[in-house]
Amino acid sequence: MTLPSLNLCPAPDETLRSVARDIRDGKRTCVEVLQRCLRQIDTWEPQVKAWVHVDRDGALEQATVLDDEARQGHFRGALHGIPIGIKDIIDVAGFVTGCGSAALSQRPPAEDDAVVVRKLRRSGAVILGKTVTTAFAFFDPPVTRNPWNLQHTPGGSSSGSAAAVATGMCLGALGTQTGGSIIRPAAFCGIVGYKPKRKQVNRNGVFPFASSLDHVGPMARTVADVATLYNAICRVDERLEELAEITRPSDRSPCFGVLDIDFLAHVDDESRRAWNLTLDRLLAAGAEIVTVNWPEFDLEEIWRRHRVLMATELASAHEDRLLQHPEDYPVHVKSLIEEGLRVPAAEYIRCRRHQHLLRHSVLELQRLADEEFDVDDDSDPDQLRYENAAWDLDALLFPSAPGPAPDASSTGNPKMNSPWSFTGQAALTVPVGLSANGLPLGVQLISCSFGEEDLIDAATWCEHQLRLR
Repeated sequence: MTLPSLNLCPAPDETLRSVARDIRDGKRTCVEVLQRCLRQIDTWEPQVKAWVHVDRDGALEQATVLDDEARQGHFRGALHGIPIGIKDIIDVAGFVTGCGSAALSQRPPAEDDAVVVRKLRRSGAVILGKTVTTAFAFFDPPVTRNPWNLQHTPGGSSSGSAAAVATGMCLGALGTQTGGSIIRPAAFCGIVGYKPKRKQVNRNGVFPFASSLDHVGPMARTVADVATLYNAICRVDERLEELAEITRPSDRSPCFGVLDIDFLAHVDDESRRAWNLTLDRLLAAGAEIVTVNWPEFDLEEIWRRHRVLMATELASAHEDRLLQHPEDYPVHVKSLIEEGLRVPAAEYIRCRRHQHLLRHSVLELQRLADEEFDVDDDSDPDQLRYENAAWDLDALLFPSAPGPAPDASSTGNPKMNSPWSFTGQAALTVPVGLSANGLPLGVQLISCSFGEEDLIDAATWCEHQLRLR
């Protein structure tokens, strides 16, 4: 069977927001929208394998109820009638949370929805089913394939969520990230992925990996779509209501920062060319790009300490179960647990202290950027402006991945993403083009503080300037 072609830029009638608007205006019914997604599932799923379970009957029942409410003029929220996929480490009432594990897939179904699922339902979402995750949300390859090229990985661990959104099998999905499990698969599949800032989304009902690093976030086709999803699941209801109303980029050209470190040494030639072309296009469109010196930011040290936290916290949760059910742990996750068991307590504490130091340094640099300084006669005004105003930015720019999706024997390397899971800053990826063999490439935007409004606004501007077919 020949699969349909994919586009990095969705047609106007394929976006979550446009579909939601049509439902509200009476141009489409919730059942029609669901049936369109189910047809995409019939087309793509046999080869892509993005779903653990598609709840056809349950989703039809949900959509029918939502249509009845719509005819009475009652709309639950911005997601009324929108089919959403849920990564299979997140509880959905009535379904097993399998976590990519053969043994856990035999557990009884969850009795209650995770908080994020409950919030999606309250906003009107149709919960379409559970999407594939790698085993225990780590690096072992999943059954899911990249819809742009079935010989390649969709990334991990939110593999099914990214592939399902890219193919229109659902209009949005939830993923989770401890290292790079939202941003990397979103970039590999040519969609938008958003890792919110630390602790902004409630994780009750989400299977834990590493408590100091875990994040929950949305995936969709556009920045406005992920903003709409995020608005529905963030901790404080309607806190970012203005973000859900984004329909066009700001008239103000943003200011971006690029870290003064040699991060391009860690990406391949194609990604380096795409990075340079992206910067050229943003500059030509009117963006300002400045170099940022972040003294505490050392990539190699962050990668090492991130892994220590991830391994130690995973080992703490799985030590006893690994002894009882070693057959349920694939090679990579088993190796990480065993690595975590060997970490001295003092080293774990040092890594946590470094994490807190780095998070504090972000806040301090942003505070300095917002202050007005009195320059005395012995000071260098240009240097003061550079050190402080350079952090008065809309976002940092960073590659989304070291390269396009590798073959299906791995899920790719999260080294471009794990620093932001470590610091807890919000991160978002947008597509910027295709590799020579037709695989998507993305660029990552990182919040320069722990706010999100400037990041979403800047990402919308970027998406408009980099719009591709």
